[in-house]
Amino acid sequence: MQRQRSGDGNVATGFRTAGVLLLAAHLAVVGWLTLRPLDVPWITPANVRPMAGIRADLALGWWPATRRIVEDLALLAPLGVLLPLADGRLRAATLLSLARTVAAGVLISLGIELLQTGVPGQVVDVDSLILNTAGVTVTHLAVVPAGRAALRRRLGRRARPAPEGVDQEAAQGLPPRFPRVPIAP
Repeated sequence: MQRQRSGDGNVATGFRTAGVLLLAAHLAVVGWLTLRPLDVPWITPANVRPMAGIRADLALGWWPATRRIVEDLALLAPLGVLLPLADGRLRAATLLSLARTVAAGVLISLGIELLQTGVPGQVVDVDSLILNTAGVTVTHLAVVPAGRAALRRRLGRRARPAPEGVDQEAAQGLPPRFPRVPIAP
């Protein structure tokens, strides 16, 4: 496990705080958009077959299909950035970060779809789950690895060597090492 440098701690805390606040705001907007009752004259049946809804939209024309795909991709796409931002890690394995973010995105999308079963006018759609997850994945891959690398480079330039007479490990934020003291008989 890598330890953060002392300067990284303040930056990570700031990013973590901003990430949590933005994540809460985004989830509140998503909840309002997806879980409010709709007053509609008729409701389509629930779609539990993957890609059946997208095929039906494509049969109606390219514009309805494009609109629906883009809406579903964009709904939870910010989670691809906000979840790692709320985690606050500047040094994380790319695949592990992607796996955590995608898993959280799937669970949030699934939770929304399940909550929609009790909302008048809203129906469950497995295609929304697939597209929401794809949006989270694409956004994470497009932004997070490059953003973390840029922040690490920026912080690396600002890092200063420890002053003379100061232990390098103590300057980097590692815990001090104490010699063993024998226990009296």
